[in-house]
Amino acid sequence: MCRSTPLIRRLRRGDLGQVCRIEEEVFPMPWSRESFENELSDNGVSFSWVLESGGAVVGYLISWLVEDELHIGNIAVAPELQGSGLGRDLLERCLGEAAATGVSRATLEVRVTNERAIALYEKHGFRPIAFRRRYYSDTGEDALVMLKDFPQKGGQG
Repeated sequence: MCRSTPLIRRLRRGDLGQVCRIEEEVFPMPWSRESFENELSDNGVSFSWVLESGGAVVGYLISWLVEDELHIGNIAVAPELQGSGLGRDLLERCLGEAAATGVSRATLEVRVTNERAIALYEKHGFRPIAFRRRYYSDTGEDALVMLKDFPQKGGQG
C-alpha cells in the first residue's frame, strides 16, 4: 500500500504533544514541554522543523540560527520509523534552508556512542572538531562536537 509522502514544515504549537511523545520515547533525558514551547516564542533564532506523515508528526529537528551559524540542538524520529531515512530528510531540509540564508557553518553535539547519527552527519559534510567531556548528565558520556562548513557564494570570503 502506498503511503503519503511525508511533509516537512516548520514547528507549530499544535505539534508539541506529538513532539514531546517522540522525545520521551527516544531520549533517556527528554526535553521538557516548556523547552519546546520556548522554541515557539519570539526568540528570533529558532529554526525548527517537523516531519508529518499521514497527519501525524513522526519526527522533528530543533535548531537555531545565530548570526551566520546554524546549531542543531535536537533531532528525533519516532522509534518505529528509525532507519527509514526520515532523519536524513529532516537534516537535509534544515541544512538546505540554512544554506539559503547564507550561513557559513553548522555545529552540533552527538553522543560518542551514537554511531548511526555520526555516520549520518559525516555523510552530510560534518567533521569532528572537539569533545565535550561528560556532556550528557544522564550517563556522563562524552559528546563529539561536529562542524560543517558551507561554501560561501560570491567569491572570496
